[in-house]
Amino acid sequence: MPQRDDKQQSGTARLTRLALLTAIALTIFMVEAQLPVLVPIQGVKLGLANIVTVFALYQLGPLPALCILAARCLLGSLFTGNASALLFSLLGGTLAMLVMLALSRLPGLSVYGVSIGGAAGHNIGQMAAALITLGNTAVLGYLPFLLAVSLFTGALTGFVSALLLRAISHVKLSH
Repeated sequence: MPQRDDKQQSGTARLTRLALLTAIALTIFMVEAQLPVLVPIQGVKLGLANIVTVFALYQLGPLPALCILAARCLLGSLFTGNASALLFSLLGGTLAMLVMLALSRLPGLSVYGVSIGGAAGHNIGQMAAALITLGNTAVLGYLPFLLAVSLFTGALTGFVSALLLRAISHVKLSH
């Protein structure tokens, strides 16, 4: 069997990490979709799969994080049988990623702030999808509420992401 060079091995390792993180994000998404609604208000979810996105942004960089996000959105809509949610997921996720990428480059802003900004971006992206889908602006009255919820959901996601990033840094230091 021919030996692979280091570039091929590192490429395989990167692809394996992407696949594993995508599977984790998709699993979290699917489990959360099966949980009873914690807040009985349409459109409010914890968004726990975004923990993987934030983690990937900090550990792997923007392009791999975007790939994981896109795969989760596409596969999540396929697995749940909810193709109509795909536009909402993609617009929300893409805007969240752009906001988090911009915020992560600001010196001194923690993963909490980046995550909260991403949660707000996600809600704004979903609102854009609602405007496109419904064709009227009545849904905009719901945006202030969703942005307020973003403070909580983004902080939760940021907290767990910070814990993971801290744990992974200890693992790297010990090797």
